[in-house]
Amino acid sequence: MKKIVLSILTIAIFISCNNVEKPKEKMAISYPKTKKVDTVDVYFGNKVTDPYRWLEDDNSEETKAWVKAENEVTQKYLSEIPFISKVKERLKKLMDYPKRSEPFFEGGKYFFYKNDGLQNQSILMVQDNLDAQAKVLLDPNKLSDDGTVSLSNISVSKDGKYLVYSVARSGSDWNEIYVRDITTTEDIDEHIKWVKFSGISWYNNGFYYSGYNAPKDGKALTAENKFHKLFYHKLGTSQEKDVVVIESKTDSSLMYTGGVSDDAKFLIIDEEKLGTRGNKIIIKDLTNTASKFVELNKGFDNRVYLVDNIGNDMYISTNENAPNNKLIKITFPNTKAITEIIPEKKEVLDGISLVNGKLFANYMKDAHNKLEVYDYSGKYLYDIKLPSVGTVSTPNGKIDQNIIFYTFTSFTYPSIIYKYNVSENKSEIYYKSKLDFKTDDYETKQVFYTSKDGTKIPMFIVYKKGLKLNGNNPTLLYGYGGFNISLTPSFSVTRLVLLENGGVFAMANIRGGGEYGEEWHQAGTKLNKQNVFDDFIAAGEYLIKEGYTSNKKLAIQGGSNGGLLVGAVVNQRPDLMQVALPAVGVMDMLRFHKFTIGSAWVSDYGSSEENIEEFNYLLKYSPVHNVKENVNYPAIMVMTADHDDRVVPAHSFKYAATLQEKYKGTNPVLIRIESKAGHGAGKPTEKVIEESSDIYSFMFYNMGLELYPDKK
Repeated sequence: MKKIVLSILTIAIFISCNNVEKPKEKMAISYPKTKKVDTVDVYFGNKVTDPYRWLEDDNSEETKAWVKAENEVTQKYLSEIPFISKVKERLKKLMDYPKRSEPFFEGGKYFFYKNDGLQNQSILMVQDNLDAQAKVLLDPNKLSDDGTVSLSNISVSKDGKYLVYSVARSGSDWNEIYVRDITTTEDIDEHIKWVKFSGISWYNNGFYYSGYNAPKDGKALTAENKFHKLFYHKLGTSQEKDVVVIESKTDSSLMYTGGVSDDAKFLIIDEEKLGTRGNKIIIKDLTNTASKFVELNKGFDNRVYLVDNIGNDMYISTNENAPNNKLIKITFPNTKAITEIIPEKKEVLDGISLVNGKLFANYMKDAHNKLEVYDYSGKYLYDIKLPSVGTVSTPNGKIDQNIIFYTFTSFTYPSIIYKYNVSENKSEIYYKSKLDFKTDDYETKQVFYTSKDGTKIPMFIVYKKGLKLNGNNPTLLYGYGGFNISLTPSFSVTRLVLLENGGVFAMANIRGGGEYGEEWHQAGTKLNKQNVFDDFIAAGEYLIKEGYTSNKKLAIQGGSNGGLLVGAVVNQRPDLMQVALPAVGVMDMLRFHKFTIGSAWVSDYGSSEENIEEFNYLLKYSPVHNVKENVNYPAIMVMTADHDDRVVPAHSFKYAATLQEKYKGTNPVLIRIESKAGHGAGKPTEKVIEESSDIYSFMFYNMGLELYPDKK
């Protein structure tokens, strides 16, 4: 699961919303009547009703009518918030500044992405060298009228002649691949469909990619994804003639992605089995046509990845017997003789690269990064000094280069790209966003609070300097807590709406993530999942106890697995917050594995059908199954999208319908269903602005507060 302009007058009229609290007028809401069906499933002898099963059919006219009716209710409610147009206009101004990515070197040229400000999609640029004039290579904004076609992956031929690229439409995980002549910037006659969960890697006169057989009509966005394959496509041939490099004809849960080493000597295949926590690396010597696949490791218990190779010496990161990861070396094809280069440390090894005789090790300490440099034997040399506590990308560059790049960001640091001279150990700013916003007026604090079982949990808190801890500050608490994914400091333009209106942003690094390695991850999985919810609840309690906010001024937010987090916490502690914002969430914990790639999540959640203990545990916290009557729920805006084929929108549909059925209070329980959008990747700037305007307006309005009040 890579990468503000304000007038002096505008800045002068900012007023803390704490001074303009007003009694919130309750809008009358008439929800669509959602029919119920007599669907009952039996799990280990237990009958479980599923009255909104029919909403799982995204193609039915009934479901489409329901979506239309729900969106009409939601948009009517949002449109009547008196300050929502001000928020949207402000966000447009905030986001209208130039941005770009760090350069990367492929095929003898440099490439980077840039956005002039409000462009829906960033543009891929190319230049012959760092001093040369850059030219537009691919502008995704020209691929659709509304910006809903986004660029996904790219690969450049070794001679720098061709760009192979994939696009996603309307946010779907399904991709299509095209090939462009870099000199003419025109596409040639190549088109590959049904690409999914794939990289692209050039080799000889073609490329490797991954995908599935074409799904049945009408089932592309919901059907289970089975029998993943790695293909090789040769230019000038039809897709039907693509060679299947590796597949399983018996195990539908195996997935394969492949990449070619920079020296074009090896094909590196990553094999994963859905529902497990590890992967297998398979290597093929491309210089020998008779060579066979060589397995680097057995089973799927550990995570391993090939960092890079120098000839037959392969540097590998692994968590085998090292939950925080370590770096080892083998000499291919002898996979048994292992040399430990950098042993496991207390901090998590988050990334590593080999450049010009140096190992650049990106470590994570208490959910923020630091860069350490070693020689190839593993001898520590020095740290690269960073501007502040934050997040840094692992330096990118080819193994024989001396000039490389890395990017630093934090909550109050827009991304800064650094150019680094390896031999001189010297960094200089290469690109810094010209943001007309006083980020120095804001500060970040990291605290460690105590969860229910006594575990210390880190949390970042961001706010304007001089904040009064009077319990009256609107606060947005964000979390995720799953799949070994770490939340580290990052800059968000949209978050400035909250901060410049006297708000507080808090990000809790709860268990289930990867902030402290695999043990921290597993402490929030399967029969330990309640730890995740307890950690998040304790974060809210801390913010209230310490005077940052109150339960009437607290909002909670999360997406995907974080949407599950919000849904579960709302059910367990509806009194803790005033507003809840679950997005693209996994809300039906008994049926998540039946759609698209959902079976992969069994590794974190467990299975409702294969294990009775896990079934009972899942049923106890599943958001859809734990909405109760006679409970005063907070204001809730569920968010999903019609092309989300990662977490299908049926999860959110059923959750919202259940809330609207059972909750009889006056707080709104709405669902916002975005059209021509997916799980989040590739969302056009225009839709980001609209969504963020709705989120902050809904949040502040339901706290009885106003955003951007008129100057008194």
